[in-house]
Amino acid sequence: MNTEKDFSPLTPNIVRALNDKLYEKRKVAALEIEKLVREFVAQNNSAQIRHVIQILATEFALSQHPHSRKGGLIGLAACSIALGKDSGLYLKELIDPVLTCFNDSDSRLRYYACEALYNIVKVARGAVLPHFNVLFDGLSKLAADPDPNVKSGSELLDRLLKDIVTESNKFDLVAFVPLLRERIYSNNQYARQFIISWIHVLESVPDINLLDYLPEILDGLFQILGDSSKEIRRMCELVLGEFLKEIKKNPSSVKFAEMANILVIHCQVSDESKSTNDLIQLTSMTWMREFIQLAGRVVLPYSSGILTAVLPCLSYDDRKKSTKEAASACNHSLMKLVTLEDDEDDEELQTKSSPPSDEAPSKKEGDLNDSLNESQESVGFSNISFFTPASSDRSAVTLDLDGIVQVLDRHLHDSSTGMMTRIAVLKWLYHLYIKTPRKMFKHTDSLFPMLLKTLSDESDEVILKDLEVLAEIASSPAGQTDTSGSCDISDSKTELHIPGGVRDGQPVVVGSKMTDLSPSTPSMNSYFYKFMINLLKRFSLERKLLEMRGAFIIRQLCLLLHAENIFHSMADILLKEEDLKFASTMVQTLNTILLTSAELFQLRNQLKDLRTQESCALFCCLYRSWCHNPVATVSLCFLTQNYRHAYDLIQKFGDLEVTVDFLMEVDKLVQLIESPIFTYLRLQLLDVEHNPYLIKALYGLLMLLPQSQAFQLLSHRLSCVPNPELMRTVEDQKVDLKDKHLAQPHIDYSELLQHFDRVQSKHLEVRHQRTGRSEHPDRKLM
Repeated sequence: MNTEKDFSPLTPNIVRALNDKLYEKRKVAALEIEKLVREFVAQNNSAQIRHVIQILATEFALSQHPHSRKGGLIGLAACSIALGKDSGLYLKELIDPVLTCFNDSDSRLRYYACEALYNIVKVARGAVLPHFNVLFDGLSKLAADPDPNVKSGSELLDRLLKDIVTESNKFDLVAFVPLLRERIYSNNQYARQFIISWIHVLESVPDINLLDYLPEILDGLFQILGDSSKEIRRMCELVLGEFLKEIKKNPSSVKFAEMANILVIHCQVSDESKSTNDLIQLTSMTWMREFIQLAGRVVLPYSSGILTAVLPCLSYDDRKKSTKEAASACNHSLMKLVTLEDDEDDEELQTKSSPPSDEAPSKKEGDLNDSLNESQESVGFSNISFFTPASSDRSAVTLDLDGIVQVLDRHLHDSSTGMMTRIAVLKWLYHLYIKTPRKMFKHTDSLFPMLLKTLSDESDEVILKDLEVLAEIASSPAGQTDTSGSCDISDSKTELHIPGGVRDGQPVVVGSKMTDLSPSTPSMNSYFYKFMINLLKRFSLERKLLEMRGAFIIRQLCLLLHAENIFHSMADILLKEEDLKFASTMVQTLNTILLTSAELFQLRNQLKDLRTQESCALFCCLYRSWCHNPVATVSLCFLTQNYRHAYDLIQKFGDLEVTVDFLMEVDKLVQLIESPIFTYLRLQLLDVEHNPYLIKALYGLLMLLPQSQAFQLLSHRLSCVPNPELMRTVEDQKVDLKDKHLAQPHIDYSELLQHFDRVQSKHLEVRHQRTGRSEHPDRKLM
């Protein structure tokens, strides 16, 4: 430095001492500067004071010579001490050169700069707050300084600045938040620790409402929560916990909508192997749970994004039990927010919410929904996914049904989706069909194929929930269309009641006469028949599904819908089935269910007593399809107590091709006759005189059987039939009981036999064709 240059009012001795390499000489010079500045203060000579500060800044602190810079720093600190409470008038001139030295390559000089700023701030106290941002910016850099002495000095300065902010009520939070938002994304651990410590301090000051600006920094906080340092994660958890407590205390002032997407993003873990990501996910899911419970319908526009994040977590194992429980709570709370009002059209909502034209519109107090938007769009499923509201024109919260259905459908299609997630998806679909049926039926055509495919799921619980959804689709009044009930039975003489085409109380056709539906029969919509057709088609294509789950599925449908509707429609569809082998197998399955399942108790009772036109129509409908399987047809006649017709059918068995499979079915029928289902039939064997055809039919079965266990069983039963003369009583001799069939509405049994013959002729023709083409024909009894 040129020592001959004029630095007045600084004396040459002060200038030389400031440039000295020894700290003690620079300190002596600083004391002289302090004395000089005090004199100027006493004289109220601000011009000279500024001149001294300018010389120390430009000629020393910003000098190219390191010792000069050190002298300038201690000189500026001395000026601040001398100025005392008046230092606030010169803070910009004092602080700027010191902060510049924070970037010096010499660690000792950075330390002296930190020391000088500490003295300046200590004197100025609250007057430094207008310069807080530049001080914070400089300190955030020193917090990550590699030199431990510099870092230690910066920590002292940091504590001093925190004390000043805490005790002051003039802190400009609005000006500070943009800087905080920028610095919070630093990847340096020390810088992160510095940021977290400041957020914790600001959050604890009563006069500073940092909660209003939480949406600005929440994403950064979750980024810091993933830090590799355990201490930093602990500090961040503490800060987030304090914020959440504050949110619970003051939910009305929280900007839930602005933070919803942030939580959605962090609820989705891209790398499940990292424990830090698990912590982020658990914390964000916990926040999401509280948000849904506190904000209510405010979060509905973000529901599709929330579901994208929540649903996969429901399939977590016990290693992530806490996250799974939080996700389950989120899912349950979110589902409860969907109400019947969400099924109303926008115009209806406007009509309800709009005041009369002659009244001025009033604004509801405490409405949290003003800043919300009504729809969201997904930006991906495999990667981070969230949804952005598209419009905020209306104050009413609108359910983003399209987005929700898209997410649910995507999870159903994804083969990697866990079982509990699939169950949750189906529960959501069922809930939406209950609460918003009109809007949901717009999506039914796109959802229907996947719902049918889900019937092949490995889990019984998934299948049960899937059947509940399909049953609701098939029975909901919202699914009724003008083209419902498309049942065309061109080759059936008796027109049948097809549940999909009628409503309660509307007439159905039985033979050529009209009658009303039973009050117990629920009305089905146009999707019911479509469902039945596609279900049978699926059974036809997936024989393993029919074999393993067919009975289970049909029994559950009989519980969810009306058993008569299920059997009536399936019988009608099977009547037109071109694959006769499948038709026979399906009839056998349905017959077994009809005769053995507890769910079909009411339907069996209805068929036992053919005294009404409705029961006769049902019998005729089932009979025509049951003809695909001769043994099943006989068992149906036994069930309906049509013993003479059963005997007539058995007489025709001699013309059929008797195979091992056929005899096995007869064997099973004999076992069924011995079961509780046919208790009434066995008791009727006591009335030999009035049930001759029952005995003849049973003997006919006996003659069909080879000398097997079933033969012995049936033979022993028939040997117990009493002598009719011994069973005759005086009353029986006086009263000639009428034939059972005479009390029934007319059934053309000859036409039914002809129909049986036609069906069996088709089966025989197909069997012969198959035998001619295959080297492995059906097993025949040799």
